[in-house]
Amino acid sequence: MHLMTWMQLTTPSPFERFIVIGTQALFFTCYLSMYLVAPKACHRFVGYLEEEAVVSYTHFLEQIDAGKIENTPAPQLAREYWNLGPDATLRDVVLAVRADEASHRDTNHEMADRIWEHQEDLNTKLNSPHHEVILPITRKSAAHSKPETQKSQ
Repeated sequence: MHLMTWMQLTTPSPFERFIVIGTQALFFTCYLSMYLVAPKACHRFVGYLEEEAVVSYTHFLEQIDAGKIENTPAPQLAREYWNLGPDATLRDVVLAVRADEASHRDTNHEMADRIWEHQEDLNTKLNSPHHEVILPITRKSAAHSKPETQKSQ
């Protein structure tokens, strides 16, 4: 969703879109190949990429606050995805994206640690006959779900 938001804000040329898609395809292929060999290293690598993203978005916020980058209105896509208000701005989007990147950073470093400490055995877990697929809760379904209440007697 981050990429879709930035593509809406920057409106890249067809050539730039081609470069982005090509880079994603190359990264995906290399990452998948490497993940099959060394999942811990891949999670650690992504954790470090996400750390750099947090730093970059922090610098982005500094540029907005200094008036060097215009604080334009947030695109509709970003307002809907991150549940931002109708008056949300670019700064609000950057804050939401930075929070996502920090969460991704922490998750990937935690996965690398769990694999290192042998708390996660991806081969055994995925090949287990008891392996269950757990679908992620989407933002909308989580927002509309109601917690169960206990009946009082």
